[in-house]
Amino acid sequence: MREQHNTELPVVVIGAGPAGLAAAAHLRSRDVDVLVLESGPHAGAAVSEWGHVRLFSPWSELIDPAAEKLLAGAGWTSPQLARYPTGADWVASYLQQLADLFGNAVRYGTTVTAVAKQGRDRLVSSGRDEAPFTVHVRTAEGADHIRARAVVDASGTWTGPNPLGGDGVPAIGEANAAAHISYRIPDLRDPATRMRYAGKHVVVAGTGASAKGALIGLTALAKEVPGTRISWLVRRATVGEAFAGSGQDELPERGALGQRAQAAVQEGPVATLNGFRIARVGQEEDGRLAIESFDGQVVDGVDEIVVLTGFRPDLAMLSEIRLDLDPVLQAPRELAPLIDPNVHSCGTVYPHGAKELAQPESGFYLVGMKSYGRATSFLALTGFEQTRSVAAAIAGDHDAAARVELTLPDTGVCGGSGLFDDESADGGGCCGAPAGPELITIGRATD
Repeated sequence: MREQHNTELPVVVIGAGPAGLAAAAHLRSRDVDVLVLESGPHAGAAVSEWGHVRLFSPWSELIDPAAEKLLAGAGWTSPQLARYPTGADWVASYLQQLADLFGNAVRYGTTVTAVAKQGRDRLVSSGRDEAPFTVHVRTAEGADHIRARAVVDASGTWTGPNPLGGDGVPAIGEANAAAHISYRIPDLRDPATRMRYAGKHVVVAGTGASAKGALIGLTALAKEVPGTRISWLVRRATVGEAFAGSGQDELPERGALGQRAQAAVQEGPVATLNGFRIARVGQEEDGRLAIESFDGQVVDGVDEIVVLTGFRPDLAMLSEIRLDLDPVLQAPRELAPLIDPNVHSCGTVYPHGAKELAQPESGFYLVGMKSYGRATSFLALTGFEQTRSVAAAIAGDHDAAARVELTLPDTGVCGGSGLFDDESADGGGCCGAPAGPELITIGRATD
């Protein structure tokens, strides 16, 4: 077999979600051969898991410009741009139709298990930049690897929900109680899910958008099914002004979500426990659960727990790739100061691209939700700008890569979410638990 030069190899994009498919569209527009690897059975598989959630952003902010040109050329009918779709709408009316245009260049049921440099482990420097990437995959047919000239990791964070434990690791007993714990917003339209929570004592942990959506849905259920009650566990000392959105959010649906959640908590059977950092989950004699905080507070008689405390990136498959990540956020080091919720509101995050996302491993980029590490201020528009710039850099158009072609909305309610006891800065809007779903509402709904 003839040895291929790196420029003859495809660019591998990991993930057929919003950012991954946008990257593919921008690369295709530059005549760069691209291969998209998706672990799920269809495009937007992660988005489908929160398909019942409505996005904060309207259609006009959820369609990548390069993707729109490809779709328009294939006769695609654009949705009404002022409407707010659900996750399921986003998949059916945009993501899957875009993926279909790439044909066999999108491979489903393909899980990336590792990314490396051909013939070189992480230690070896000699000839490293010239060596192609090897993307190791697992499919129904078994294990294989694919050679690539560059790799764009748009695999997101959906598979890495943060645990219940208040110190960033699973609480003692969390694994044993797994049958009674969900890390997703419940779809209460589903009869089986509705039955799971109806008439029960449900604990909601988290203060971000997802938690607020869950509170709205569960309090509505409580009005219909007597005996349903909710305990809301808040790590901060107070809920604070961010709860209602403060009227500062240029994403009006997100601000409205905060206000609806505030009304739901005030009117529904919700007990709010502030300063509750969970240490352990134990089982009572009747089979129900007791949750204990580090300072000795206890919530007992618990039937179900909904954990909505954000997400974190899975970096295990990148152990042989040389990365330069911020030690706090696990985001690219140059990007981290722009998105750190300890010091920024989301409105201060300016558009960024290949320069901020570049890694010591030449030709490797993190984009989309995964590029934000543990920060949760991500918007789809940000991912589209990232992928436009990265595709330009891979194609050698460095002037285009350096340009800024996006103005982000001011999402001003979420500054300082890392402050230990100031819940007014806890990120009740964009810096709470995602856009898996960082982009979301109930009734919003992430890469």
